[in-house]
Amino acid sequence: MGPSTILVADDDRAIRTVLNQALLRLGHDVRVTGNAATLWRWVQDGEGDLVITDVVMPDENGLDLLPRIKKLRPELRVIVMSAQNTLLTAVKAAERGAFDYLPKPFDLKDLMGMVERALSTPQPAPPAAAGAAAAQAEEEALPLIGRSAAMQEIYRVLARLMGTDLTVMITGESGTGKELVARALHDYGKRRNGPFLAVNMAAIPRELIESELFGHEKGAFTGATVRSTGRFEQAQGGTLFLDEIGDMPLDAQTRLLRVLQEGEYTTVGGRTPIKTDVRIVAATHRDLRTLIRQGQFREDLFYRLNVVPIRLPPLRERTEDIPALVRHFFGLVNQQGLPLKSMDNAALDRLRRHRWPGNVRELENMVRRLAALYTQEVITIDVIEQELADFAPAAAPAEEPQNEGLGAAVERHLKDYFAAHKDGVPAAGLYDRVLREVERPLLSLSLIATRGNQIKAAHMLGLNRNTLRKKIRDLDIQVVRGLK
Repeated sequence: MGPSTILVADDDRAIRTVLNQALLRLGHDVRVTGNAATLWRWVQDGEGDLVITDVVMPDENGLDLLPRIKKLRPELRVIVMSAQNTLLTAVKAAERGAFDYLPKPFDLKDLMGMVERALSTPQPAPPAAAGAAAAQAEEEALPLIGRSAAMQEIYRVLARLMGTDLTVMITGESGTGKELVARALHDYGKRRNGPFLAVNMAAIPRELIESELFGHEKGAFTGATVRSTGRFEQAQGGTLFLDEIGDMPLDAQTRLLRVLQEGEYTTVGGRTPIKTDVRIVAATHRDLRTLIRQGQFREDLFYRLNVVPIRLPPLRERTEDIPALVRHFFGLVNQQGLPLKSMDNAALDRLRRHRWPGNVRELENMVRRLAALYTQEVITIDVIEQELADFAPAAAPAEEPQNEGLGAAVERHLKDYFAAHKDGVPAAGLYDRVLREVERPLLSLSLIATRGNQIKAAHMLGLNRNTLRKKIRDLDIQVVRGLK
């Protein structure tokens, strides 16, 4: 690649000098300026093969200059630099046609690599607009907060995905904000005018998942007195967020894989294929590769979902974002009527040293308690120490209630299922679907206990042998004889 002319606009003299020297060493011709007006004049005169511009300059915002550059010279690549390192900056740069976005302070080697890519890669098709409403949003209203290097990389990836329908897999510990990322992909993307539906696989009884996702026809099973729409149908034209995808049962995984492969599905009890137009965003806190090795998750489904992987870092890996998060959460609770508070430096330092097993959710809950329970305007380290001591986890927390009866376990499970529905009302036919969920493991375990002997299993259950056979067939239970 021969020498190119690169136009640099930045109001910081030191940055202009560094970039000028680095680009000259690579053999390029360089023109530098400290204002947007001069840069625009050069562009109008047809100068330059590449533009590197800051966002904040004395006479005009570099992002506001971008649309005029792209309209006049759509082939001219523009790299945007900014110290305003938020998701909104990255989205604005992407939607207005920037080749790439680099937060300040930047690594010079990274920028030089970006320059070489900008000068050598083919010109892509113009990206889809992410919408005027997103461009007018303020940082405080953004779903993601933080300017750490880890968050900057997430912002850049999200900005590149806004104009696409690529399937995304979000991984991260509980409380890191996986649903916030999914909502950002939807709210700033081309499906923003469509619905956004979130489904938590872990909160739905396993036997009800297929009906929940795909709907069912009238008469599909006992109690299905009306047709019920599923989440795929409800999310048509929008985004379907499948949270905790690692908890999806294998039979539902098979149906989901078919939807992703063929772009259509059938309702439970239905025969007519239904075309689907839904963007899938999945998320999990579990290691899906381990589940694949254990036979609990389909490998082919994993690769269908993992088209674009996004890993959300735990809060302990981006503790430099804690002050901004604290300010953000104090602002939110103030809007809800609680007094506005702040935190002194010693208290913030103590928060940075905490391990945060509950991640951002744990921090938000703490801030809400501080705003509600303490009278002082400035929270000090003594308060933080007391909070961390009061809410420290027990040494050996029980995973589930001890000595819990079957009825109590079922009730607890069903409460989670009802809570997972926004209006608290699940789809019709709930009674029979719940009975099927209890019946299937009961029959399966009985057959395992009797090593597949249906006569013994029927006797143990108190059922007629023909009735047991019919239930095995209806519930699609696999009977393996001679189990040990």
